[in-house]
Amino acid sequence: MMKEFPTVYLATHGETAWTLTGQYNGMTDLPLTEGGEGDARALKRRLHGLTFAKVFTSPLQRDFRTCESAGFGAVAEIDSDLREWDYGEYEGRTEAEIRVEYPDWQLFRNGCPHGESPEQVALRGDRVIIRLREINDDVLLFSSTDFVRTLAVRWIGLRLRMNARRFMLNIASVSAVGYESSLSRPVITLWNDTRHSSSPPARHKVATP
Repeated sequence: MMKEFPTVYLATHGETAWTLTGQYNGMTDLPLTEGGEGDARALKRRLHGLTFAKVFTSPLQRDFRTCESAGFGAVAEIDSDLREWDYGEYEGRTEAEIRVEYPDWQLFRNGCPHGESPEQVALRGDRVIIRLREINDDVLLFSSTDFVRTLAVRWIGLRLRMNARRFMLNIASVSAVGYESSLSRPVITLWNDTRHSSSPPARHKVATP
């Protein structure tokens, strides 16, 4: 029996060296660790049996490799809008290090010097959502945690600055967005499912006050 409304599944990449240390990793194109490869294989088991009209992945190797090891590399399309936030001067730094200089800093409120602002990332998310809603069928995306948080917040029509930090999200997770009762009622249907993964949470992804 065909579902009445489509679902968009959101998979985050597996472990990298910087997720272990809690360093912000945007444009630095790090590979998966051995543990990250295991995460991707676990995602394959988690997604087994689901079918998708389209599969999209960020061009960053940690996202594409997760997609590939999860069994979708042959059908995935590269979408540059799915890349992670450009952290600018904060690339490679931990949240604790940043807060020594700027105690009140919040990524989704302040953005990153010489990187992306919340408005710029929200615009990317909105472009992706427009394309997804044109497909009107189940879709799978592979991206990184802060962009997936952005996408989910924008999917349900919330402002990024006020809301995204409240959505804790780990690496190697599966989430999903869809609709309730009508296409005019977008909702989050699954969030931060990591039961299949053995990786520790990405330390800087926990929401901060």
